[in-house]
Amino acid sequence: MVYEIKTQGKFKFIEEGEGEPLVLLHGLFGAMSNFGGLIDYFRQYNKVVVPLLPLFDLNILDTSVSGLAKYVHKFIETMGYTNVHILGNSLGGHVGLVYLLKHPEAPVKSLILTGSSGLFENGMGETYPKRGDYEYIRKKTELTFYDPAMATKELVDEVFDITTNRLKVIKIITLAKSAIRHNLGEELRDIKIPTLLVWGLNDTVTPPMVGEEFKKLIPNSELYFIDKCGHAPMMEQPEEFNKILHPFLEKLKQQ
Repeated sequence: MVYEIKTQGKFKFIEEGEGEPLVLLHGLFGAMSNFGGLIDYFRQYNKVVVPLLPLFDLNILDTSVSGLAKYVHKFIETMGYTNVHILGNSLGGHVGLVYLLKHPEAPVKSLILTGSSGLFENGMGETYPKRGDYEYIRKKTELTFYDPAMATKELVDEVFDITTNRLKVIKIITLAKSAIRHNLGEELRDIKIPTLLVWGLNDTVTPPMVGEEFKKLIPNSELYFIDKCGHAPMMEQPEEFNKILHPFLEKLKQQ
């Protein structure tokens, strides 16, 4: 399904459905396509919102996890959302965490993390990025998933296009380094809102032990694993993912 991209001031976003806002934050190579299964399902129950994170548009000093968290804060403030549920995959989870830690007063009701960075992640590796090497990028993209067939030509092309643009490569490396430096550790104990952790059992980027560590550090959290699933559960196993997320959100609506 094709969604209308709306604009308000400097913000570009998708907004579908009505109800409590479910704000989806994508990762470093993320795009709207990552959340297709989520948007289609949850627009029946929630206002599903996907802000286009300005990964390549921030000035170099703000090209960091904190810079993106500031952007999310301004976006939620501008839109006047309340009773927000934030869902972040990979770097998006990290951005959501930093936003909540810097703004404990934020109108956020719950947090959902899936394959989130913030504690530990295997990046694209020291050799990244080999510009112009399509085969290398294809293999790296396949490693995101349990099933390599998930790395469609369309998806690999998207990543390849990014890696052939010198300025975008600089921004990607800057953001990746910022994520590694900005390790949250014990700070996570300050996240008091209900938190759902959904991890792929076959995630090689943020392995299952990372999910377990988040569970240990975030006081009010619950952890679920999905089998035969890599770093993007909402994309690789959308039905299973939605089955875990829906009751979590429904329970909170009654509070």
